[in-house]
Amino acid sequence: MSVSGLPFDDFRTLLRDLPGPDARALVTARERDAQLTKPPGALGRLEEIAFWLAAWTGRAPAVNRPLVAIFAGNHGVTRQGITPFPPAVTQQMVENFAAGGAAINQICVAYDLGLKVFDLALEYPTGDITEEAALSERDCAATMAFGMEAIAGGTDLLCIGEMGIGNTTIAAAINYALYGGSARDWVGPGTGSAGEMLERKIAAVEKAVALHSDHLDDPLEIMRRLGGREIAAMAGAILAARMERIPVLIDGYVATAAAAILKAANPSALDHCLIGHVSGEPGHLRAIEMLGKTPLLALGMRLGEGTGAALAAGIVKAAAACHSGMATFAQAGVTNKH
Repeated sequence: MSVSGLPFDDFRTLLRDLPGPDARALVTARERDAQLTKPPGALGRLEEIAFWLAAWTGRAPAVNRPLVAIFAGNHGVTRQGITPFPPAVTQQMVENFAAGGAAINQICVAYDLGLKVFDLALEYPTGDITEEAALSERDCAATMAFGMEAIAGGTDLLCIGEMGIGNTTIAAAINYALYGGSARDWVGPGTGSAGEMLERKIAAVEKAVALHSDHLDDPLEIMRRLGGREIAAMAGAILAARMERIPVLIDGYVATAAAAILKAANPSALDHCLIGHVSGEPGHLRAIEMLGKTPLLALGMRLGEGTGAALAAGIVKAAAACHSGMATFAQAGVTNKH
């Protein structure tokens, strides 16, 4: 995607004119569902998921090329002593993903999901948001454009995840900027911050939002000032999926913060998205509620790395399989209701 004029201009244009669902495909899916060998509504949210797939793909619900995309970034705010792990762990975990040793690798094998990992200039952490903007507009826009490439190889279900030491601090700052309340409302332990470290994390979020307070009326400015490269890349990937009508599963607290930027820019921007799970991070449920969404799973997980979205992909695959594979009353010779 070319970046012309001001770096964010192309993204603002896309966000103003998003494609909608396929109404005809939705009607067709509902008509088939009414003929399947079950009482109406008996499969609960599985039926809703099948309709969602049909509406966004424009065809009978099917998941043939699911993909988990993990975006990894490092953050200057870690210099504030807000996390027990050093930034080097981000690169080490990227290497662990490549070697097949992480939880997400096992889930992808179990559910037959593709996996791509995007290393976002880990050797160059973003600016410390308590002192300066995380990214320049040009760098942020370029990273969004890079994130859009996540769908380049083809997928019909995109699971969005991340890896980045310090990024729950970033997510808390974004949510605080978007929704208000207090920093304490949005800050949780992340990878294990507690006691004085947790207080430093809260103070960092308060300081960052105060520093950038004159620029928080524009969601893209919130992203570049308080976000990070993985936030920008995830936003780009979600937007690219929308332009191609690819359904999206969003993972945890950090991925939800990236999605929230798009929702703030256009209230319909996440209509093609479901939230895979609600994590154990305290602010996540509130963030999901602010998006008007209901998570598919609640397993107490707080790992990130796309794991919750990947598990939810199994449910989405099952929803598609039930809708497409079940017999109709006529096919099975089963008497329908009067």
